[in-house]
Amino acid sequence: MPKWHIGTVVKVEDINKNTRSFWLEVQDLESMDFIPGQFITMDLPIHEKRIKRWKSYSIASHPDGGNIIELCIVFQPGGLGTTYLFEEATIGTEIKFKGPLGVFTIPKNLDEEIIMIATGTGVAPYRCIMNYIEANEIEFKHIHVIFGCRKEEDILYRSEFDRFTEKYSNFKYDVALSRQESWNGYRGYVHQIYKEQYPEYSHDRRFYLCGWRNMIDEARKTLSEDLGYGKDNVIFELYG
Repeated sequence: MPKWHIGTVVKVEDINKNTRSFWLEVQDLESMDFIPGQFITMDLPIHEKRIKRWKSYSIASHPDGGNIIELCIVFQPGGLGTTYLFEEATIGTEIKFKGPLGVFTIPKNLDEEIIMIATGTGVAPYRCIMNYIEANEIEFKHIHVIFGCRKEEDILYRSEFDRFTEKYSNFKYDVALSRQESWNGYRGYVHQIYKEQYPEYSHDRRFYLCGWRNMIDEARKTLSEDLGYGKDNVIFELYG
């Protein structure tokens, strides 16, 4: 059973006008061990009922032997959890959490093509995975990160993914913007990208989906009905 910990907020930084990074130092551990792609569940002082207090967020940083983890959180108007984190949590705030949790993790076999599709802060676990791969010099066949958001200002970790593109010939990175016409890349949603670049079924290709429900529902339907992929080839993590 996952153990509860106390994390102290040691750093807060705005990524853009709606998204913020929070760094937590885990008080009872010298090293916070986790598998890249996992998340933690916070118990926030926002409601009497547990179902209202527990909020889960992916770990955006990679395991490095230390006890500080980074979370990437987008503000949700009216959301009790993000209202507390954005308006009340500050340096020194203590937050109870359990974890690490989840099976949306780096695959053991990197000898197949990995297509990582995300919207919003769903890109955080992919950033964690890629930094882990780089730090540990792990070889991989092919990784493609496909990220969707509204406008260019909403692109998260752009410089890091651009750097991976320059460093690895077998890494690809594409962005689709749904609400910006003045953009040289893909305009619209993420689905056009994987349908265009992977139009035919391949048994050694695995899709990871992380983000909002609408994107995941449509991607799962498209990958299954149009492209023939089964459950073993499509792994997803739902946000919201």
